[in-house]
Amino acid sequence: MIKINNLDEKIREAVSHFWLTRDEQLKKQKMSIKQDYGARSAVTGGKQMAAFERLATQIALDAGIPRSSIFWTSRLELPGYFRPEKKWDLLIVDQGTLVAAVEFKSQVGPSFGNNFNNRAEEAIGTANDLWIAYREGVFGEQQQPWLGYLFILEDCDKTQVPVTAKQPHFKVSPDFINASYAKRYEILLTKLVRERYYTSACLILSKKPQNIDDIHYYEPREILRSQVFFITFAAHLEAYVRLKNN
Repeated sequence: MIKINNLDEKIREAVSHFWLTRDEQLKKQKMSIKQDYGARSAVTGGKQMAAFERLATQIALDAGIPRSSIFWTSRLELPGYFRPEKKWDLLIVDQGTLVAAVEFKSQVGPSFGNNFNNRAEEAIGTANDLWIAYREGVFGEQQQPWLGYLFILEDCDKTQVPVTAKQPHFKVSPDFINASYAKRYEILLTKLVRERYYTSACLILSKKPQNIDDIHYYEPREILRSQVFFITFAAHLEAYVRLKNN
């Protein structure tokens, strides 16, 4: 079984890269003549999550996946059932077999309300579309792929205060009553794993650092820890390689 050395430190480095890249993108946007709307440039600038993608890529290589079978910069589209294709953040497609598909997402303030619903709809729809396509044989006859969803959420006052759920016609699920946005994400990702929409999910909460050496993050739930996420990812890849070579 492959061993992932210093995984906690690598996660910390990836979180640091996230904030550093976001900060650099915002600075470039302010200096640019072409102004993007609000903080949107830090989102559209891309690759804030690149360090997580590199970590996943290295784990795949260590498991014996050929580099030519790992995609995280291009050729990221997979067919769906309800739509022609969906672009993922990282794919492992080896000799015509979909081995793994991973999403790396994030959310930083100031707006959390509508963005939570958008993220929830995206995460649910993406997984459901893929699994139905898998059931219908879109990927051929193969073992189930590993689906992962890793999410970074800014840890701040707006994500930690209770949020009132609107109930004009029917009662919402009790676990959402007075749940903060951080708690809502925790509930969402936990349910996505328990309902097997994703093989594993990870939730990382991190405060915006005052300086890049002052990185703090935490993972609120055992089932959503990065250790669980990446170790099960590695185990799946190792099992695939072993079966392929037998």
